[in-house]
Amino acid sequence: MDEKQKNQKDKPKLGMKDHFRFDCHPGVACFTKCCSDINIFLGPYDVLRLKNRLGISSSEFLDKHTYLLSTQNQIIPVVVLKMSDDENKMCHFVTDEGCQVYEDRPWPCRMYPLDMDEDEKFSVLADPETCFGLQENKETQVIEWLEDQGIMDYQRAYNYFNEIASHPKIKEMDVTNQQIKSMIIMATYNLDKFREFVFGSSFLDIFDLEADFIEQLRVDDTELLRFGLDWIKFGLFGEKTLKIKPEVLEARSKQGLGAGQDIS
Repeated sequence: MDEKQKNQKDKPKLGMKDHFRFDCHPGVACFTKCCSDINIFLGPYDVLRLKNRLGISSSEFLDKHTYLLSTQNQIIPVVVLKMSDDENKMCHFVTDEGCQVYEDRPWPCRMYPLDMDEDEKFSVLADPETCFGLQENKETQVIEWLEDQGIMDYQRAYNYFNEIASHPKIKEMDVTNQQIKSMIIMATYNLDKFREFVFGSSFLDIFDLEADFIEQLRVDDTELLRFGLDWIKFGLFGEKTLKIKPEVLEARSKQGLGAGQDIS
């Protein structure tokens, strides 16, 4: 554990009803300073919101605004927001007036200045020596802050994704299989490509889905993301999150194939 991690661990823990003091606005001397020289990790829902805000495809957003951190032994990629190439390393979406995508800013930006541990306890992540917003007089209850920042939708999506990222069976996966990695990236971060896959392949001939739900997948990215995560759970872990059509099961049974084999 490095010194920074130790200091964070030693900070007082806050519950939902506890209060902390913080206010960020253009009048604070450090305004937007926290948006530079920092690693902002993006979850699938962050990418969904940002690419829609910018009016571009998932592929374009990923290529232009992110880079992937992945190792040979890692099946779930880490997506990081690109910063500017100059010495300030500022977020591309931030100007002197503030964040230009504020309503759709990523989860880490919404949480700031708080951090949340695995036990859903909170602590003040920011350093009061550099974050002057912590010296402001405005006092807020943690639960009020989370609601005001629109954290709940992001947190629900993060929790659902984390069920995959932290799944016990992940360690048993063949992480050298590039096709598996590509499918996971597609179903989580590249939703436009996943939608093309769902509607442009034999996918809908295999899975038993209600007609209304299929139409929802055509237009609702949030529902498509959740469906993609269910598909990963089905394919990777054998969980019963999706249902195969009876006629497909019967045909596969005659061929001596199991329900989870070669389903794509």
